[in-house]
Amino acid sequence: MMGGSRPLTLYTKSYTLISSSIAPRFNPHRPIRNRTVLMSSSSSQPDPSPSPSPSPSSSSAAAAAIDFLSLCHRLKTTKRAGWVRRGVREPESVADHMYRMGVMALVAPDMPGIDRDRCIKMAIVHDIAEAIVGDITPSDGVPKLEKNRMEKEALDHMCNLLGGGSRAKEIHELWMEYEENSSPEAKIVKDFDKVEMILQALEYENEQGIDLEEFFQSTAGKFQTDVGKAWAFEITSRRKKK
Repeated sequence: MMGGSRPLTLYTKSYTLISSSIAPRFNPHRPIRNRTVLMSSSSSQPDPSPSPSPSPSSSSAAAAAIDFLSLCHRLKTTKRAGWVRRGVREPESVADHMYRMGVMALVAPDMPGIDRDRCIKMAIVHDIAEAIVGDITPSDGVPKLEKNRMEKEALDHMCNLLGGGSRAKEIHELWMEYEENSSPEAKIVKDFDKVEMILQALEYENEQGIDLEEFFQSTAGKFQTDVGKAWAFEITSRRKKK
């Protein structure tokens, strides 16, 4: 509480009471050695027992997780190839792209029958194989089936690196579900992939004064869900107002 003299009075009384209760215990004429003995007896207590070493199985799991995460570091340093080819300055990384897709899934409106958590997980997994194969785009001339084979092989390697188990299985299932567009969640995340790209294109146009029309053209009419269509419409409407 701010202002007034009452709080100050209460504080002063409390302080006086605490001081008077402590004062009798303190004797300024007590020899220093007594206080030293007390300190020494306290410091002579044995150290707490060290924490037990992790079991071999937990050490192995930890090593597998760190190996996997270290490989995922490449997603932070791999630039999105489409922006690089168009001469965008300081283009986003694959990890940047997936992160905002995850946020999109987090803030999207509630949709009946849609598992939001699954959408978030799928968003942060869908391009994970690019840690090994890089960002392959249509302009690279790699056939779709070959691209899928390369990415699946990379995904299998990453899941094995993680040590298999339930987490690796979940990552594999999420990636396959996205690739095959086999669920309502996959369709939403596919739309978020395109929405994130055209939003980023608009931001680069505004920031760097470049024309990225081709990215808008490549997604026109390809949105599968109501939320994807609504967000894409909002982005293109803002672009027209520039």
